[in-house]
Amino acid sequence: MDNNSPPRLKIRRINLDTGRENVVVISRRSQAFRPDVFRGFSRVELRAGGRELLATLLITDDGIVGTDELGLSEPAFRRFGQPVGSLASVKPTTAPESLDYVRAKIQGHSLQPGEISAIIDDISHYRYSDMEIAAFLISSASFMTSGELLALSRAMADAGTQLKWDRPIVVDKHCIGGIPGNRTSMVVVPIVAAHGLTIPKTSSRAITSPAGTADTMEVLARVDLGVDEMREVVNACHGCLVWGGHVNLSPADDILISVERPLALDTREQMVAALMS
Repeated sequence: MDNNSPPRLKIRRINLDTGRENVVVISRRSQAFRPDVFRGFSRVELRAGGRELLATLLITDDGIVGTDELGLSEPAFRRFGQPVGSLASVKPTTAPESLDYVRAKIQGHSLQPGEISAIIDDISHYRYSDMEIAAFLISSASFMTSGELLALSRAMADAGTQLKWDRPIVVDKHCIGGIPGNRTSMVVVPIVAAHGLTIPKTSSRAITSPAGTADTMEVLARVDLGVDEMREVVNACHGCLVWGGHVNLSPADDILISVERPLALDTREQMVAALMS
């Protein structure tokens, strides 16, 4: 191996659910490198098979991984997409460049569309920790210009799947939600669909109350439909009520919501961007 090449370790899948965060584990007695090389770095970059993944590094002494292995938590293993036993290179990496824009926002600066797009792209690709996402949310909650709001909405929409419907008219219905017992979507969508209009309705889960439309609809029917299943339902019934997170329309939105919930943070700007995206 070239002395300048990063070390390579065998991938091992670890039965560890780390939520959204990518976490990798190495042994303190690793044969490939000394763990103290990573002192001062909280993240590492993995490469294998043309794939790249940023992850948080943990060092263990209890034998959960061998000295020639690299343990990947369940989310990291799924996103990296490489088979168990294959070799992956590991090297220290710095935080995403877009965090500089988050720090600028914290200091009171308005962000340009390209800067907001970079932040959302990194969030949707799981390059931010929950702490860094919270920093972005709180800094944006302090103030956000109309230009920033438009840029945020566009960036969140661009980060996800965009569905096309071969119909002359496609209608939609959204509301801010958050009011227990407010189930207008579950009444409006069937009425609109019954009149022959196409209404592929996606809803979010709750943020600060048990009032998410997707949560309520799930009591009656599955809402975690994929894109193909969603199309089948719409073709048969003219409409649907599904959880938007599963069809990946706005992946950053579901990530942001999951951090907003424990903070009880629900700003108008984030709400509008979520609905529009």
